[in-house]
Amino acid sequence: MSKTALITGVTGQDGSYLSEFLLEKGYDVHGIIRRSSVDFRERIAHLEGHPHFHLHYGHMGDSMSLIKVVDKVRPDEIYNLAAQSHVQVSFDSPEFTADVDATGVLRVLEAVRACHLEKTCRIYQASTSELYGKVEEVPQNENTPFHPYSPYAVAKLYGYWIVKEYREAYDMFCCSGILFNHESERRGETFVTRKITLAVARISQGLQDCLYLGNLDSLRDWGYAKDYVECMWLILQNDKPEDFVIATGVQHSVREFTELAFRHAGIELKFEGKGIDEKGICVKGPEKLVGKTLVAVSKDFYRPTDVVNLWGDPTKAKAKLGWDPAKTSFEQLVKLMVEHDIAKVASEGAAAKVRTNLAEYLEKGIVK
Repeated sequence: MSKTALITGVTGQDGSYLSEFLLEKGYDVHGIIRRSSVDFRERIAHLEGHPHFHLHYGHMGDSMSLIKVVDKVRPDEIYNLAAQSHVQVSFDSPEFTADVDATGVLRVLEAVRACHLEKTCRIYQASTSELYGKVEEVPQNENTPFHPYSPYAVAKLYGYWIVKEYREAYDMFCCSGILFNHESERRGETFVTRKITLAVARISQGLQDCLYLGNLDSLRDWGYAKDYVECMWLILQNDKPEDFVIATGVQHSVREFTELAFRHAGIELKFEGKGIDEKGICVKGPEKLVGKTLVAVSKDFYRPTDVVNLWGDPTKAKAKLGWDPAKTSFEQLVKLMVEHDIAKVASEGAAAKVRTNLAEYLEKGIVK
């Protein structure tokens, strides 16, 4: 018999990849979405209409809606991926972040108990490397002390500990995957990696002059989101509920990511200066760009407290789950994202040109 999975945050990057992964495994997949007058389901639009993919309205801030969905679906597995997941936004909206990222986890756990599924339903909680924050050791593993350094990280820390508490207090199969930075062509456009690859595409096509970034020295462990959802699933197939670091074990700086992204578009950069005065100057590429500053640092993108050194140790996940964090390399990831965004920007430009021409034709009475 096929299993039934319920995914919160199904419209996000991870939710869309996980839905595809589980459908391929033969699951009946249910997702929770928020009611909105604006369509935000582009990542899962290709799945709608699939006989084993179903959507339900609910909200992480509304316990009754979660209970109703859980009771209706009666899932074998729940993947709680829903969150206000932008670190910078958490400084601007700390209360909302706490309600969704902290108390929201509690609501999911209580919904399972209210529906008397605590002995049959396995729960995955999407935790984060931001828990380590002001890091106390590198690389970070499952035993590294936490030092959250943003409202987002503090909220996620509550989620991590409440999952652990319910596992021990009620003997529930619930566990956390401590995910390090995972990116893809479906990443939100306000996240730094996607901001970089989109800027590369626009600059290379003459649609943007300069990319403004924050701390170029920040170090991150970047992996491919499509690979990471497999590890989420493996965590729930384990014999006992445990928490796992999900990372590649390889670290790069924001500067390295930027250099490589531009290189994939045929542009070589040379960085000069330090700190707020650092600039990335084009030394090779299209003639119109050579000598121009294509990357600059802006203090607007520095956070009140900044995490600068995240580096995960996936040893436990590799040994106990058989997961391969090196399936997609850092270089392949950057290339995938740049190629996608170059095609996306070109397509948008072509569509805009058609709309402009049509407007001119209508104005001149050439077409009606």
